Amino acid sequence: MINESGGILPYTCEQAFDLAADIERYPEFLRGWISARLLRRESNVCYVDQVVGLGPVRLQFTSRAVLHRPERIDVTSTEAPFRLFSLSWRISPVASAACRVGVVAEIELQSKITQRIVNQIMPAAMDDIIAAFAARAHRVYGVAGPANRG
Repeated sequence: MINESGGILPYTCEQAFDLAADIERYPEFLRGWISARLLRRESNVCYVDQVVGLGPVRLQFTSRAVLHRPERIDVTSTEAPFRLFSLSWRISPVASAACRVGVVAEIELQSKITQRIVNQIMPAAMDDIIAAFAARAHRVYGVAGPANRG
């Protein structure tokens, strides 16, 4: 099942990309991210150990994040408990100082019972990710965006 959410933010693509690429800070602002620890970085590829809670389900896994600055970050994992984990941040310019930020996720779990639970939770979780991301951008860059950064 593919889930998608997005919104327009008054920040540059580079600013949005920097926040999305700061994976280790996800637990600070994304509900459900319990931990995210960078294992190693090789050029534009990061390997991250993560623990994510979706409702009553807790998923621990190692992922590979490929950073395509400033327009996309592709995060994947095929280790247990997943058959497939794919999450992509997509960032595109809308105006000189605004961008569209979207998240697309496809998750297939090995357990059919857990998959049913996650399928029910994912649409709201995706919207929560975008809302939390926008709130973090406002805290980091200011409410009015880059033009007001003095």
